[in-house]
Amino acid sequence: MRFRQIEVFHAVYTHGSISAAARVLGVSQPSVSKTLRHAEDNLGFQLFQLARGRLIPTDEAHALIREAGDIFDRLASLQQTARNLSQAGGGHIRLGIVPSLALDVIPHAMAQFRRDWPRVTFEVHTHHHDDLVRSLIERETDLAIVYTPPPHPRLTSAVLAQGELVAFAPAQAFGDVGDRLPLDQLADRDLIGVAATGPIGDVLTRAALERGIAYREAVSVQTFFIAARLAQLEGGVTVVDEFTARASQSPDFNWFRTDPPLEFTISWVTLEDRQPSKVVRQFLRTFSDVLEAVRDTGS
Repeated sequence: MRFRQIEVFHAVYTHGSISAAARVLGVSQPSVSKTLRHAEDNLGFQLFQLARGRLIPTDEAHALIREAGDIFDRLASLQQTARNLSQAGGGHIRLGIVPSLALDVIPHAMAQFRRDWPRVTFEVHTHHHDDLVRSLIERETDLAIVYTPPPHPRLTSAVLAQGELVAFAPAQAFGDVGDRLPLDQLADRDLIGVAATGPIGDVLTRAALERGIAYREAVSVQTFFIAARLAQLEGGVTVVDEFTARASQSPDFNWFRTDPPLEFTISWVTLEDRQPSKVVRQFLRTFSDVLEAVRDTGS
């Protein structure tokens, strides 16, 4: 199908008639009918059937409209980006982010960035680790900020900062442990586990295996935030990233760096053939500054 045929098909399907589609497209009804007929001839099947004076989409039309809708969504995004770029200092950032950074760090970075770049618009997608890679490859996002990204032939990445997994527990759960909590303090405890954490989920597992530490996952959830909130409600213990812990801590609930440190990297990732634009690079500098300021605050 040519794009004009897709456009006509989408208008007829969406608005329900030849006449309504013609009004929306600003063309004559015969023009819409002719284009639709040519599309059906090219495809080799009908897109609509006439029943009781109304156009009824065929099963094939229902299948095609999902793809057509995606095309028009992408076109709207393209038009928005073009409008933004036509303005001095403008731009549009389609950002993918892991949920734990979306909880507090990213909102702070966006607010600080938009004070200096008010014409830049954002579209933020929160995904688990594997879905962030997919969103880049499918061009749903232009930039992803992730934990410890795995190598991928179509992606390029760079490290922004280090992070740590920390124990999140009632303030007096471990007594006086000093600057760091020995990892063996988790031995034989019931922990709230997190299942969809990508590569950093292996950091704790690997460290525990190396030291012969066994713990029990009493509950397994999908995000660090849920784990932290459940720990607070139950008075339990979980291991989460430090950014979730910082955002969730309270006077009677604290986070503890461990010995040995459970470290991971925070990186930006893009498609190899789509390097960051000037405005994206500027946002990454702001994000790095906010990340550094967050990590400089004490436990």
